[in-house]
This record gives sequence, structure tokens and C-alpha cells, in this order.
Amino acid sequence: MVSLTYPSFRLLLYLEWLLLATAVFMEVLLPFQLSWSLPLGVLAIATFSLMGLRLPMVKLESKLIYTALEFGLILLPATQHTLSTRSVFLLCLVLVMRSCLIFKRSGQLAVLILSLLVYGTLLLSRPIVPENFMPDKLVAMSWDWRLSNILLFSLTLVFALLLINALLAERQSREQLEIAHQQLEITNQQLCQYALRIEDQATLQERNRIAREIHDGLGHTLAAQTIQINNTLLFWQSNNDKALTFLKQAKELGAEALLEIRRSLSVLRSNPLQGQSLKSAIEKLLRDFQQTTGIEPSCKIDVPHIPTEVNTALYRIVQESLTNICKHAEATSVTVKLLAHAGMIHLSIEDNGKGFNPTQNTTGFGLQGMRERSVALGGQLNLHSQLGTGCCISVSLPLSKLAYDSDFIS
Repeated sequence: MVSLTYPSFRLLLYLEWLLLATAVFMEVLLPFQLSWSLPLGVLAIATFSLMGLRLPMVKLESKLIYTALEFGLILLPATQHTLSTRSVFLLCLVLVMRSCLIFKRSGQLAVLILSLLVYGTLLLSRPIVPENFMPDKLVAMSWDWRLSNILLFSLTLVFALLLINALLAERQSREQLEIAHQQLEITNQQLCQYALRIEDQATLQERNRIAREIHDGLGHTLAAQTIQINNTLLFWQSNNDKALTFLKQAKELGAEALLEIRRSLSVLRSNPLQGQSLKSAIEKLLRDFQQTTGIEPSCKIDVPHIPTEVNTALYRIVQESLTNICKHAEATSVTVKLLAHAGMIHLSIEDNGKGFNPTQNTTGFGLQGMRERSVALGGQLNLHSQLGTGCCISVSLPLSKLAYDSDFIS
């Protein structure tokens, strides 16, 4: 069965009923004659109408038999003069409309041509009155009228064929849109689930990283401070000078712990730049790094305006790299470069520290987070390091990708 949920198809169904009712009306009343041929013509139209309640939609053999029966219901009463050419006109039009629903384009054209041949043959084979009793002028007018009817019928069939195919294409487009919408909803639900999983995983990873930071940095410092305070209490009465030395060391460890807390809070800030330019924020990072380590870093920054998200990512990479150098590198020289060249943004952080083996476990160095930030922006991160030769972290980001993202965000 053809779905009638679309308003256009309900309209076609109403139009078919109207054409069939008109055919019955013309057979009965135009003109009204009581004869044996009248019920036969009405019966043929009624049977033709009932066939429209169930259209074959699967097997080709069923479609061909169905269409042959429709032609038979038109030809048989028409050749017996129990069905007028006006009714043949309407029934052939309905037949072509139905063929659009059950056949492809080639089948539709075949049914249209057969309908035109049937109507034209019947019309041309039926004289209006005997030609022997008509003057030549009236005979010519009669043939003109027949040919005009055939031309009008052919145009009507072509118009119906084009109209119904347009409605079929519109229905198919709607169905495809509905399917795409359903798939989009399913995909959206899956993406939401994936996003929640990723968010949970990212939260867990961040918690683990913060836990490592507290354990490796603040925990170690506070443990050392506790030892110094215990030593102070131990030597408070027996050796005041030694106790005072331990107390000063405990004070220095307390200041170091406070600095570690500030550094951790800086890492946790959602917007670390706080309205500053990327250059100013990195320069402040380097000043803090110099105050903490006593190392005067070399810096060269020259980049165009880029989106806030990119500024934050680059800042975090520099921040994480400096933190790693401060904790693990034992370096005496640090160089930071952030430049734009050949459609790319290049960031490099290089030190002359003790280095490490990149193939070993580097979870504690935060390299995974830096690499994920780079990949998220369409770039890549490279790490070069060997034992005793320092370390160099380089990041390359495409400017075209960043500009597109900026336009999209704005």
C-alpha cells in the first residue's frame, strides 16, 4: 500500500475519486438512457475503482497483470459501446496516475503511450454521425475535434505524469530527511554519551595529575619542613644555634610550599591569561621562573592575533614545560621561541639540562596533556631529548586552521 500520510498523496487520492465519480456521472446522466449497457458501464467503472484500493508494489509480474486487467476493464466495455469515450478519457488518466506509483520511469512511459493509443483508436473509430449525411465542412470539423481531443488527452497525461513524479520526488526527499534526522538524533545521543565519558576520563586524569603534583611537590616540601621543625624542637634546649638553623630551613621550606600552592592554583585557573596578551602572559611566566630557579631564560615572541582558545593552549604548554624544567631538568639555560612562519605557528622550549629517555615512562612530565592540546588544534608536538643533552619541545600549529576556527567561533 502507498502511504497516504503526506498531504499531496491524499490530494491525489481525492482527485482519483473525483475522476471516477465524474465518469459514473457522465455514464448515467449524459445522456440518461435506460438500456442494458448502462449497468455494464457502471460496473466496469466500479470494478476499476475497487482495484485502486490495493496496488501491487513488489513483484513485476503482479504489476503487469494488474495493469493488463485495468486496460481490459477499459477496452472491453468501450469496444462493446457500453462505455463512452469521455469515461475512457478519465479512466486512462487514472490508470496513468496509478502507474506512476507502481512502475519506474520506463514503465510509466509505456503505460502513457498505451493509454494514448487506446483513447486515440477508440475516438477515431467512432464517428459522431454517419459521414454520408454530413457535408464536407462538417466532416473536416469532426476530424479536427477528434485530433484536438487526442492532443488535449496527450498533454493531460504528460502533465499528470510530471506532476505525480514531482510529488514522488518530494516524498522521497522528505523520507530521506526524516531518516537523516533520526540518524542525526542517534548520533547526537552517542556524541553526548561519548562527551560525558571523555569528560569523566579527563576529570579523572586531571585529578590524578593534581594528586601527583601535590604528592611530588607540596607533599615532599611539607614532609621536609616537618623534619626540620622536629629537629628544631629536639635541639631547642641543648643547642640553640643549631635549632635556629633548622628553624630557618623550615621557614624556607614553608615559603617554597606556598610558592608550590600558588603555582598549582595558576595551573587550575580556567582563564590563565586573565585578559593579558599571550606575549605578556608568557613573559610573566618567565619572570616567575627566573625568581624561582635563578635562571634567566631567553625569549623571542612574535605571533599575529589568534583565538583565545589557542592562546590558552600555547600558554599551558609553555607553563607545563617550565614546570618540568624547574622540577626535573637541572638546567642552567632555557630558550623559549614563539614565531609565525610560512602559514604555521612554531613554539619551542629548549633547555640544557640532564635530559631523559623519551621512550621510557614520561607520565609525570605532563607530555600527554601537551600533545593532546596540540592535536586538538590540528597541530603536532615533537620531543627531542637524550640523557645529558637537554630537552627540546616543539609545537607546530597551522594558521589556516586557527583562522577558520576563529571565524567559526565568532
